[in-house]
Amino acid sequence: MNRQGMLILAVLGVGAVIGAPFAIPAYITQLSFLWLMVLFALTWDIMGGQMGYNSFGNIFFFGIGAYVCAVIQRDAGLDWHVAFFIGMAAAAALGVIAAAILGSGMLGLRGQYFAIATLGLGIAGGEIASGWDYIGAGSGLVPPLYPGVLGAREMFFYFLFLVLAIICFFTLRRLYSGRFGLAINAIRDDEDKAESMGLHTTRYKTIAWCVSAFFLAMAGAGAGNMIGFIDPRDVAFAGLTFGVWMVLMAILGGKGTLWGPVLGAAIFHITQELFWTYLLGWQRVALGLLIIVIVVFFPTGILGWVRERYPEKFGQAVDAEAQGAAMGEKAEP
Repeated sequence: MNRQGMLILAVLGVGAVIGAPFAIPAYITQLSFLWLMVLFALTWDIMGGQMGYNSFGNIFFFGIGAYVCAVIQRDAGLDWHVAFFIGMAAAAALGVIAAAILGSGMLGLRGQYFAIATLGLGIAGGEIASGWDYIGAGSGLVPPLYPGVLGAREMFFYFLFLVLAIICFFTLRRLYSGRFGLAINAIRDDEDKAESMGLHTTRYKTIAWCVSAFFLAMAGAGAGNMIGFIDPRDVAFAGLTFGVWMVLMAILGGKGTLWGPVLGAAIFHITQELFWTYLLGWQRVALGLLIIVIVVFFPTGILGWVRERYPEKFGQAVDAEAQGAAMGEKAEP
């Protein structure tokens, strides 16, 4: 496709994204959650895809963001919008601080030990929040209601998550194309060799986790307000739902790629909404089957599957004779 065709597609895509909430206002909440899912997948892929560290504790930073923003809104006594954006900034700052402190210790672990430690991090966050009266304990916390006319709240959060997703995407694109991207890919490929070459692996791993925490904390600040109720286990530190979904979405689209998590989030979210609409009562069974299909049939993700079969589409030179021989071997019984 030439440059003009790509430009036309880009303009159409931008128009569709901006016009969607006006064209189908009945689905604006689902569309807002779609951009939240994109944020989940992109931020998890920093660690799990680009760096090869499977983290199950990223939901911890999401929960921090939800509670910090809601508490500031509750106690600041300011205009809703002013308090919200101050709370979002504070949530991002505290999320980064928590990632830096925890990362300096936990990122010395590798493989399954790191995965188990991060799993415990998310669970611990839920238990602490459930017993802390200042933030509502097990009864949860209700953020201040959004002021404005009917429908303005949904529109606000749609464009909020859209902007966050776009900023996150282009930030990661910039990081992956530079020294940072080369460093975390080297850690993924062989961390011992990376260290022997003088790379400060713990430093880069901590920075990667801080970047992930920065966007997740802001996403938590927005999600807590959009949902309207922050439950410690089912919303803030929802490891069994949000925490698992961010892993699945990145794997489905193709982890270790930039567009893979976006594609995986879109497919997963749309499929899940269809399950809830048409398979009510069996939606969790269907979702479980979807998880099995993802892991068994798409271990490298959709983009990985396409790249294996059409490498020339991704700028990879393929020797025709070798490709023909490979195809012949696959055709043999």
